[in-house]
Amino acid sequence: MNWQSFPLRLFTKGNAKTWDPASIDFSQDALDWAGLTDDQRRSATYLVSQFVAGEEAVTEDIRPFMNAMSAEDRFGDEMYLAQFCLDEAKHAQGFRLWMDAVGLTEDLHPYVAENPFYRELFYEQLPQALRILNTDPSPVNQVRASVTYNHVIEGSLALTGYYAWRRICVESEILPGMQQLIGSIAEDETRHMAWGTFTCRRHVAADDSLWQVVTDRFGELVPLAMGMIKWVDGQFDEAPFGIDNDVFLTYAADRAQRRLHAIESARGRPVEEIDVDYSPVTLEEHFNAEDEASLGN
Repeated sequence: MNWQSFPLRLFTKGNAKTWDPASIDFSQDALDWAGLTDDQRRSATYLVSQFVAGEEAVTEDIRPFMNAMSAEDRFGDEMYLAQFCLDEAKHAQGFRLWMDAVGLTEDLHPYVAENPFYRELFYEQLPQALRILNTDPSPVNQVRASVTYNHVIEGSLALTGYYAWRRICVESEILPGMQQLIGSIAEDETRHMAWGTFTCRRHVAADDSLWQVVTDRFGELVPLAMGMIKWVDGQFDEAPFGIDNDVFLTYAADRAQRRLHAIESARGRPVEEIDVDYSPVTLEEHFNAEDEASLGN
């Protein structure tokens, strides 16, 4: 094993960042939740319902990528993806524990199922793109799967959702348990996103024609992601927490574009050089620093 290879550096870093969702105290969150307006609770319910359903989906759908790495004899990536899968399961646990603590125990299926963009992305595009890897783990399908999973589902939607939670919690000075949960999850997602960027970069470096596959898939899915965010905003006459929805649309588009540039930078470079290039992590850490600065931390 080359411990300086990108996936094994991520694996080592992740092992040093172990955390337990069950250790987070959500008692103050329950009190804060009771003090929100009906629209604020409804808005937050949309957000958390999409998250807990999404975390369940991505926990299930990452497994074909592990099979694809096995087919390529990339054991370091298999090791990292095993950790990745555990991370996603922990995220689902954390959101479910928070929901239980604040009393969101009723059937919340309509909060996700009624959003046509959510249905298209999570019921159709995500499972189709990942499950094909079980029978055809070709570079084209790996790139399509990574753009779908890492760059749109996680990078354009989940990370924008985390940013929304942090804006809501910090600016309203509420939900300290959720703030702690999101902080831990966001650190995991930094590694997840970096692995997705790395995976696309190594394939593009090996075969320049795959750059077109990357851009085509972004073009197909980013409008759906933007539509999903706009649809939820359209369920309210006014922003429940006083934050303009355009802030989140701009945030999602900016992050997608900058990660696209990071993938493009691998064109024409030696594959062995990409395998030890840690710049995708540096990019994600830079994004985190920008978020902290925007929140006044």
